[in-house]
Amino acid sequence: MSYRFWGWELNMANPEDMIRQCIMMLHAMSEDSTIPRNIRRVADETMKVLQDEKKTIGLRAASALSMIDEVSNDSNMPIHARTRIWELASTLEAVPFD
Repeated sequence: MSYRFWGWELNMANPEDMIRQCIMMLHAMSEDSTIPRNIRRVADETMKVLQDEKKTIGLRAASALSMIDEVSNDSNMPIHARTRIWELASTLEAVPFD
C-alpha cells in the first residue's frame, strides 16, 4: 500500500516509511497549540527516539510505543489528540520488531 503524505511517497510495507510517517504525525502534534504542553513534550521526545538511527527500527518503534502508551491515558488530552495517539500506536505496532 502506497500513498502521498506531506509530499512523501510512503510505502507502508517498508518499515522506514512507517517510521517516517510516525515522525511526521508526531511533528504535527508537537506544533498543535491545542494539545497540552506535556503531551507535546512527549511527542518531541518520541520523535527523537524514532530518529535515532544508532538503534534498530524495531527497538525505536518499541521504545516510541512505550512512550506513547504512557501519555495516552492523560486525562487532559483533547479527543482529537487521543485519536492521533491511537493512530500513531497502530502504525508503530505494525513495524516489525525483529
